[in-house]
Amino acid sequence: MNAHGPKISRQETAGAACEGFRSAMRHLASGVSLITTGQGEERTGLTATSVSSLSMEPPSLVVCINRTSTTLKAMRENRVFGVNFLAAGHREVADRFAGRGNVTGAARYQGSEWITLVTGAPLLADALAAIDCTIDTIMEWSTHALVIGRAEAIHQPGGGQALVHWRCSYLDL
Repeated sequence: MNAHGPKISRQETAGAACEGFRSAMRHLASGVSLITTGQGEERTGLTATSVSSLSMEPPSLVVCINRTSTTLKAMRENRVFGVNFLAAGHREVADRFAGRGNVTGAARYQGSEWITLVTGAPLLADALAAIDCTIDTIMEWSTHALVIGRAEAIHQPGGGQALVHWRCSYLDL
């Protein structure tokens, strides 16, 4: 014990910091997107809230994905992906791509209409907007990879309200 109470190990401090960080980040409202890649039965994807515009020239964005993700593995192989901004009516597809109900791979695409543009990456036909990307760079940082995608084509059917994730729940914007 020291003058300020019991000595806390660095590991305990790191664990508490991680939980505090996770809890704090739940207060950041984020748009919900699907990250999609592959063709036919090799399609896969995930639900993401870590998507951001990076540059207007060239038009590019960044997506943060867990390094253990099978979608990231497929993206590395395919070198293309789609970013699909979801509308309020897309809660069910967001859940499927988040792995709820143990739906994986190409089965996540059932029940929705998909299109392709330049790269062949699957894009949700009725997304608020969908961006067809080629991979420019993948940078690894601890548990995640930052994937920088160059926009090759844009699909903007628009309409509806955005689907937002906040405090572990979906909300309509």
